[in-house]
Amino acid sequence: MAKHTKKVSIIRKYGTCYGASLWKMKKKIEISQHSKHTCSFCGKTKMKSHRHLALWFLLENSGWRGLDLQHYSAVRVKSAIRKLKELEDQQKCYHLRPKHTQ
Repeated sequence: MAKHTKKVSIIRKYGTCYGASLWKMKKKIEISQHSKHTCSFCGKTKMKSHRHLALWFLLENSGWRGLDLQHYSAVRVKSAIRKLKELEDQQKCYHLRPKHTQ
């Protein structure tokens, strides 16, 4: 079997030539880059981004797609998803409130 490169953290990836402050900034950028994001069309949090290509990849159903996040339909869907999440949070808070007994 062929050998492969050992996976290391961002701090060890670049060696000693850059300094700790740049390591920390790069680590923060890479963590946000590799995290999963919310899809503006369906609201799922299973989407990876490649911002330098302006492409998004929804892992389940649709594959790669270029998104215009300011498009009219995208804005409507994003606002609807936001409202639904707010309603869901309000309902959770309502159920957690103690009931007053007299």
